[in-house]
Parts: sequence; C-alpha cells; structure tokens
Amino acid sequence: MSQLTFARAINAGLRKALENDPKVVLLGEDIGMLGGVFRVTDGLQKDFGKHRVVDTPLAESGIVGTAVGLAYRGYRPVCEIQFDGFVYPAFDQIVSQVAKLHYRTMGSVKMPITIRIPFGGGIGSPEHHSESPEAYFTHTSGLRVISVSNPQDAYTMIQQAIASDDPVVYFEPKRRYHDKGEVDEAADISTALSMERARVVTEGKDVTLVTYGPLVKTARDAALAAKDEGVSVEVIDLRSLAPVDFPVIEASVRKTGRLVITHEAGQYGGLGAEIAASITERCFYYLEEAPVRITGFDVPYPYSRLEMHHLPDLDRILDGVDRALGRPNSLSGLEG
Repeated sequence: MSQLTFARAINAGLRKALENDPKVVLLGEDIGMLGGVFRVTDGLQKDFGKHRVVDTPLAESGIVGTAVGLAYRGYRPVCEIQFDGFVYPAFDQIVSQVAKLHYRTMGSVKMPITIRIPFGGGIGSPEHHSESPEAYFTHTSGLRVISVSNPQDAYTMIQQAIASDDPVVYFEPKRRYHDKGEVDEAADISTALSMERARVVTEGKDVTLVTYGPLVKTARDAALAAKDEGVSVEVIDLRSLAPVDFPVIEASVRKTGRLVITHEAGQYGGLGAEIAASITERCFYYLEEAPVRITGFDVPYPYSRLEMHHLPDLDRILDGVDRALGRPNSLSGLEG
C-alpha cells in the first residue's frame, strides 16, 4: 500500500495504463512539459515521450476531435479538459460524435475515449473554473459517466475507464486533489469493483444518504455527526452517474425508508431529481417520507468568498437528514 494524494493516484493510474498498452495516448493543454495545471500528468511526457503525452493547442473541440480520429485508428486516447467550464467548446464533439458513433455504425466502430474533467468548487476559482456539468452528460445516451471520490478509486477507475471500449467521462473533484489515502498499486482492475457499481461507504439504518465525488467526504462527516445524535445514516458513493447502480440504492432505502441526495450542481434538472424520481417509482411503499435533495443553488458558481454559502456543507446535509426524519428543520419552522 502507498499513501498517495488524489492527484498522484490518478497519475499512477495513467502511468500504469501507458505502460500496459502502447495504444494509450494522452492529449491536453499543458499536460506534457508542465504536467497539467494541477500537475496530475507530471513526469509522464518525460518518461513516455511527446508522441504519447501530447501538448495540444488551447482548443477543446480540437482535442476531442483528434481523439475521435485516434479511436478510429485503434488508439485509446485520454483527453484532459483543463477546467470543467472549458468543456463546452467540445460539447458538440462529445454529444454528436463520441456518444453516437458506435450506434451510428451499428457497432462496427468503437470509441474507447476517456475524457478527464476536473469539476466542482471549493478552490476559490474565477468564472468558468468551477462548475458541475455532469447532468448534461448523464442525459446523453452512449456515454458512461463516472465520478471518483478517493485515491484508491481514482487509481483503479481511471484504468477501468481507459480499458473500456465505450466513451467515458471521468469527473475528478478538484478540491480533493490534495487529499491523501491508501492506494494498492498492485490492484488488478479486472477483479476490482466495477466502475459501474456504487459502494456503501458508511452503513446505517435510519436514513440513506446518496452522493458522489467531492461530497462523499462531507457526507461521511455528516454521518459521524448524526451518530452523536443517535441517528444512523447510510452513505452511498454512486461512483457511476450513468448508468446509476439503482439496486444498491434500492436495497438501502428498503431498509431505512428515507432518502437524501446531495450534490454540488444546481437542483433543477440535476442528477438528484432523477434518483429521487426513480427511487420513488421503485420503492414507493417503503418510503416513510418524500426524498430530500440538498444541492447547490440554481445560480452560477459564486466567487470565492461566497462559495461556502453555495456548496452543500455538513450543516445543510444534517438539516436534510432532519427533513427526511420529520424532525424540526430549516423549512418546517417547527420548534424542537
């Protein structure tokens, strides 16, 4: 086991993929000599050469378009989108080409493209540098969408994404890049938990709390705080946003009877709405209360001094747990 930061775990996973398959190629802005703005690809160009770790122009549509051509020729390109808000120039390529070519060619063409996107807030970035665009991509048939929350998953799931014959959008929570954790670098990706599977990270019996990416750590802290008040919260890390591993959520909700979903993205049309609706359909007679969503607000990410009010934190999540339990909360106006 190694103690690695989140960023170094992704670096190690990319290194392993480059070593194991000569068809793996990395593309992105400043990923070579600089090692990326977050230094996630640090040292890879030096060790594997400029023909495999390619510094590209500042043109996201060009990066993804080049990846489509490489995939046609049998390569496994990995694109880095420098910041979440920079993905939009490549949106047409991703939803019109990457997501549809396998279907359009009746399965004769594969698109084994991995698109890495640092996402979310919490680092005090300016406009276009802190966004949560995941719902756009989960709504796009033909894409697999995953979000990692810890260094071990970051290491394993980047390799699983690259090995997949389907296009994968790989969301990395940028505010967790410096978090450390144990990583088994000898882990075999073929026997590790599939990237499509959710994981119960904290077991509980009173409330099911579903989240992903940067908020998994916050949700675990909320579960610990709730325990001090005698409330047992089961925390589920989705890991895969498309497809969603609904059986894991269903099993938990049938046990607890209550569901809270939290994510940084805005509430309207977000992933939380889909989970709430789907679980209501599947578990209606097990639910004791309506599902609760704790999300970012339906405004652009605010500037750094206001981010703390925008991002769901421990207190807002615990307030959502109180709502699910029918206890006094910020919306009820009830006094304890």
